[in-house]
Formats: sequence, C-alpha cells, structure tokens
Amino acid sequence: MVVKVTRTFDPNPKQYNMKKIVMILAAAFLITHAGAQVDRTKKPAAGPAPVITFKDPVTFQLPNGITVLIAEDHKLPKVSASFYIDAGPVTEGKKAGVQELMGSMLNEGTKDMPKAVFDEEVDKMGANVGLSASGGNASALTRYFKRAFELMGKGLMNPAFTQESFDKLKSQVLTGIKSNEKNVKAVSGRVVDALFYGKTHPNGEFETEQSVTALTLADVVEAYHKYITPSRSYLTIAGDISPEAAKKLAEDVFGKMQGPSLKFPVLPTVANPSNVEIDVVGMSNAVQSEITVGNLVDLRLNNPDYFAVLLANQVLGGGAESRLFNNLREKHGFTYGAYSGISAGRYQTMFSASASVRTPKTDSAVTEFLNEIEKLRNEKVSDEELNSAKALYNGSFALGMENRERTAGYARNILINELPKDFYRTYLQKINAVTADDIQRVVRKYFNRENVRIVVVGNASAMLEGLKKLNFTVKQFDTYADPLVVSAAPAASASVKASDIFSDYLKAIGGTDELGKVRSIYATMGLSMQGMNIDVQMKEMVPNMKSMTMAMAGNTLMKTRFNGTAGYQEQQGNKVEMTADEIKEEAAVNNLFEQIDYLKNPAFKAVVNGTEKLNGSDVYKVTLTYPTGKAKTEYYDMKSKFLLKTEETKSANGTEVVTTVEFANYKKAGNIMFPYSQTITNAANGQSQSFELKATDVKINEGVTADDFK
Repeated sequence: MVVKVTRTFDPNPKQYNMKKIVMILAAAFLITHAGAQVDRTKKPAAGPAPVITFKDPVTFQLPNGITVLIAEDHKLPKVSASFYIDAGPVTEGKKAGVQELMGSMLNEGTKDMPKAVFDEEVDKMGANVGLSASGGNASALTRYFKRAFELMGKGLMNPAFTQESFDKLKSQVLTGIKSNEKNVKAVSGRVVDALFYGKTHPNGEFETEQSVTALTLADVVEAYHKYITPSRSYLTIAGDISPEAAKKLAEDVFGKMQGPSLKFPVLPTVANPSNVEIDVVGMSNAVQSEITVGNLVDLRLNNPDYFAVLLANQVLGGGAESRLFNNLREKHGFTYGAYSGISAGRYQTMFSASASVRTPKTDSAVTEFLNEIEKLRNEKVSDEELNSAKALYNGSFALGMENRERTAGYARNILINELPKDFYRTYLQKINAVTADDIQRVVRKYFNRENVRIVVVGNASAMLEGLKKLNFTVKQFDTYADPLVVSAAPAASASVKASDIFSDYLKAIGGTDELGKVRSIYATMGLSMQGMNIDVQMKEMVPNMKSMTMAMAGNTLMKTRFNGTAGYQEQQGNKVEMTADEIKEEAAVNNLFEQIDYLKNPAFKAVVNGTEKLNGSDVYKVTLTYPTGKAKTEYYDMKSKFLLKTEETKSANGTEVVTTVEFANYKKAGNIMFPYSQTITNAANGQSQSFELKATDVKINEGVTADDFK
C-alpha cells in the first residue's frame, strides 16, 4: 500500500539570474559637423581602465590583540562593523557540525537578554546584528549604531547557551540533514568536497546525522571558548563615524575581550588523481546529472599568476558569454547553464567547472567539458574574448570601490594574506597587463586535463555505462563519499524471475492466505512539511477503493477519493474529477496488494533488470509495465524480500516529474507486515522535495466503510 501525494512543480524551465556585466566604455563622440556618422558594424572599443584611488583605513591594535580598521565615509548616515576571527580551517572530526551549531547559538540571546528581548531591541532600531562561529556584524543608521555595535559585542562575549536553545537548533540541523538526503544538488556539494579533499580534511569533512546527534551543549561551549577569541581577530568599522569615536567604541566594547591564542593550522598537501578519474554517486531519484570537473590548485592572492587566472576562468566559464555556456547550453542544449570557478587562498583551493545536464547526455557533457579545457590549454584566446573579460573586471571592480565597507575589507585582506599595500590600487593595472600568452600559460598550470577529477551525481543506472565507454577510470561512491562495493550478487539475478520476487514479497509480509483475509486497511499517519505538522488518514477497501485525507489542526487541506469507478481530488473547496485515463489506471489494480495483480493478471509485464545497492542493501530491480502502459520500477531487498522503493516518471505540462517512494520500518499490523515509514520524493527540473510519512496506527479490517469513498 502506497500513500500517493501529488505535488505541483513549475513546468517552466529554470530561470537563471545571469551575472550583470558592467562595462565602462569611454567612447564619447562629439558631432562637430553635419554628416558625421558612426560605423555601427564595429563594436566600440573599451576605454582605459578606471584609475583607482581610495583612502587607507585608520589602523591600530587593541592591547588584547584585536586589529581595528576604520574607514570614515560621511556620504550616508549609516555605519557598519564586522568582527572576523581568522582561525583558518577547523577540523571537527567526530564532532562535525559543532562549529555551525555554536555559531547559531550565538544568536540565541545573552545571559542578561533573552533572545526575544535582544531581537526586539535590534528590530526597533531598524538595525542588523548577526553572529556566527567566525565572528559577527552590525549595521545601523548613525544614531543607532553605537547600541547595535554594543549588542554585537554582547552577543559574542556573553552568550546565553541554554539547553532549550541547543535542543531546538540541534533538532533543526537534524531536520535539514534529513531533508537533504534526496536533494541531488546538496549531495553533490557534499561529496565533491569530500572526494576532492578527503573526508578527514577540514574542507572535505561534513556533518552527518550521527555526528550531530552525538553533540552536547558542553561540546558547543568548548568550541566557543576555543575559537571565540581576540587572537587573530579583525574589527572593521566603516561609514559615518570619526576615527576617534570608532576607536573609543572599539575599546569600550571589545577592549576587555579575552580568549586563547590561536595557532594557524598546518595542513598536508592533497594530491590530484594521477589520471582522469570519474567518481559516480548514484541517486535514482535524480532527473539530471550534477557534473563537477576540476582539480586542486595552490594559488595565493600574492601569486603573480592570480590576475591571469581570473581572466582565464572568465573566458572558460565566468558567465553567459563564456565558452562552456555557449557549448553545453547554446550549441548542444545539454543544460540551462554551465560555469567554472577558481578561488585563491592560503591553502589549496579548487578549480572546478560544473553543470546540471540531462541524464542521457551525461557522458557527452563530460566530453565537452574536457574538450573546452583542452582547447583553452592548446589555443590562445582571441583579442575579443580577452578584452571582454578585462572590461568586466574594469567596470565591476571600479563600482565596488565606491563601497567603504568593501575597501575596509580589502585592507583587512591585505593584512591577512600578506599582500603589497598597493595590491588593490594597482588591481586593474595588473588585470589589463595580462596577455593571451599569460592566459595560456596559467591554464596549462592550473586547469588540469590529464589528472582531473570528475564527480557525477545522478541516476547511475541510466548513465554509468555511457561514462565507462569514455575509457577513463570509473569509481562508484555512496552519497556520503564512501567507496561503493559492488556486490557479486548481480550474476545470480539472471536466473531469478519477477514472479519469484513478487511471491517472496507476498510471503514475507504475511503470506497469501493472511493477505486474502484483509478486506480493508486504515492507516493514521503524520507528516512534517515546511514546519507544519499534517495529519494523514488513508483508507483502502477491496476490490479497489481508496481515500486519503490531509488535515492540519482539524482543518481539511486536501482529500482524494476513488470508489472503484470514479473519483476526485478536492483542495480548498476546489473539486477536480478524475479523468478517464486516471480512472483506467486506478482500476487496473484490483487487490490491496498490487503484487497479487502482477501475478494473476497477464496484462502486467515485469522484467528483472539485475541488482543494485540501495542504502547498503542488495536489491532486485524490477521494471513493470501496467495494462495501461504506465511504467514503474520497484526495488526488493534480496535478504528480507521486502519492497524498499518504487520509482515512476510522469509528464506534467511538458516537464518530467520523477516520484520515488522509499519504504522502511516494516512492523506487524494485525497478521501482516506494514511499512510504518514512507519517504516520498518528487523531482523535476533539477530540484526535489522530500517528506516522510510516519504511521502511528494501522488497523486491519476495522474502521472503514463504503461511505468513506464517496
């Protein structure tokens, strides 16, 4: 028995917000005589790079070690502040998640100000105050800034750390982890870092349900006392305030802050693969493949190559005019967008190119990624591409310099990264000095082709064979970046018939004799979705009558009914009758347990398509075709014989929606086994939504009448 919940997906293609390209063109033409004309067949040339001038912040250090930077700017009656603790990468190990939890708890009030009082005071001023594991920030109109700044300091240095807040936030983190289990993009982000850096590296480790569950309030307090400290801390204050007033405020609020001395961590160098390696992570609910191609690099901000690397990345995948975008989207139609990125830092960083592509085109997309990298390595960029990339940086960088908060941040960046004092003043000069030869040189150095890692997260059964044909090393991993051990069981599936699998399942949940005695099922279930607790009542009665009611706080949200010959769905007073095709599909099943129909009705066609791993279990994969032509795939545990998952694809307004239902926690209800947990995932356009139904009570042959299906 499966509870079916219909969710509506936006049928329109995903809209991407392209990067706004600001180009400063100093091409002003004066018409000095009649008949003067502009040649509109030629693109106007970009003018010279803007000259960057700005005043250095006032900088000093408090006795406790905090470096203070003050950028005075009286253009607007507003002041902002940022407190940043330069702790470097933090390795959490078995306590993965503690830093995030600690940072969240800093926003839960102070010892003398409960959260509600703290938040109310901030709101009354129209200010912003936020805290995290790496520090905090505050901004407000000039007349309110002093108090907003004091609240930031109070939150950092005098947090409440109550058990109640800890339990609440911990529960929210666990809920987030659970909700992302079927989120293909979230899983991709997790495994990409883990596979590139390694799961024990601070950039590769991630929180899990197990690690967060084990955390205690004492762990959070310990992390706080270890990392919230004046050591290696930077306080920037920018806006409508004098250096003298800002200095006094900094001394008054943070002058007495205490904490341990931080030592910058030393991390081992992580090697890239020796050859091209494709790492596949299977997620059967994926409607697209998430592809990431890249390698680790050693690129510091003070590296002379930095500026050429920025422009090289812009040409390759920096926006809608880039080569990757034009190839994978415009030329081949594999994706809505393809991009690349590279960052600089004091440790190894990553160059990566990525896209969400149509599953059947996964291997072709991988080939095109590699082709574009290879082409950029072997051929010099055109003058037009190079000048366009430079124009982007000229315009956007110049506009950014008008923000005093940013210039104060630049000053902090110079100190942290040991940059030349004129690094940002000469930024555009260095950008505009880059040549096509420089681009080719840095691409060959930082954008790998022969020892690149390719991580693909998607429906493995639909794209794995195509990737293997590329003749690269292919490895398989689970959604937590652990190597997937391919079972030897697939060879045995050749002799297994679908009818045997169905018979074994029926036997496992009670046997045909007991199942034949079941005339009705009444399940009461709970559903949590978007912070709402929803009650679900599901009823079924032979031969094929079904009803479902969803309610919240006693108010009916939605109900569906099918009496065997007709049915409808009603939501918020709007009643929609079932179509003839929908009725035909429902009427194809005459038993409460579909597998009985699979065995008795020859119009059902079933094929065993080998075996797979599903959540650590070996499963048979069975493809079904209904008498109506509907296709569905079912996965049966080879050991327990239980049905673990179903999967089907439907088209809605031209958009494919993949619905998977995972069954777990089989328990006795009367004399049959019933899955008390059902996780439903709908995926479309690269996005997915998951929710779990948990049964609280299941009644067999009671509480159901024919009136329930009217």
